Amino acid sequence: MTVAAQPTFPDYCLASCRNMSKIRVVLIEDHHLSRVGLVAAMQQAENIEVVGDAATAQEGLSAITRTKPDVAVVDIGLPDMDGIEVTQRIKEAQKNSGFTQTKILILTMHKNDDAVLAAFAAGADSYSLKDVSLDNLVQAIELTHEGNAWVDPTIARIVLKQARAGKELEADEEEANTRTIEAAEPEYQQMLDAYPLTERELDVLELIVAGCSNAAISEKLNITVGTVKTHVRNILSKLCADDRTQAAVRALRSGLVE
Repeated sequence: MTVAAQPTFPDYCLASCRNMSKIRVVLIEDHHLSRVGLVAAMQQAENIEVVGDAATAQEGLSAITRTKPDVAVVDIGLPDMDGIEVTQRIKEAQKNSGFTQTKILILTMHKNDDAVLAAFAAGADSYSLKDVSLDNLVQAIELTHEGNAWVDPTIARIVLKQARAGKELEADEEEANTRTIEAAEPEYQQMLDAYPLTERELDVLELIVAGCSNAAISEKLNITVGTVKTHVRNILSKLCADDRTQAAVRALRSGLVE
């Protein structure tokens, strides 16, 4: 008896399926050499597809509206408007139109507290320095696409410094209506007292603050990715945090992580 050959997908179908799995990225960067270099670097990653790049905020916003990327990588210092305003406009447009949510990764050369806090206050999902390595940039894009926040380790240290200083000035800052990342409220502390973090959860939390992905945490702690995800869920629950960034900031401000 002759067995009929199983049908196979044409090559173009396979290529299409592979492209569908890629993270679609738009880059907004005004410096030509930096933009070309970043595009070339991202295109080296098998799971990233650069669907647009722009030198100005207006061009970038148009590219985002047209292509609806998964992640927008935005330079904070653009000639026509800064990355913070770009972030605000993207978030507002998403609320009004209801299209697929584009995550935002802010890139900057700045390492000061105000720039970090302003970026997160604007709604940025992740924050990285421009001198990030290719591996870390890809990791940042992947985590941001997954709905997790990626914070450059240097930025995490800055947030810690600001958080410690902010404890003494918190009341004044609230009265002045300045942009701050909220510290843990008393009810959150009560939750921690009732459901303290385990030693392993503290290990995972420390690596979250350092900007590690679930895969990196898995490798460093020699546990499965599934176990890492369970620890992350428990951490978010105990810290009453919506995401990894909020958990990291609350951990730093409460002194859970040094």
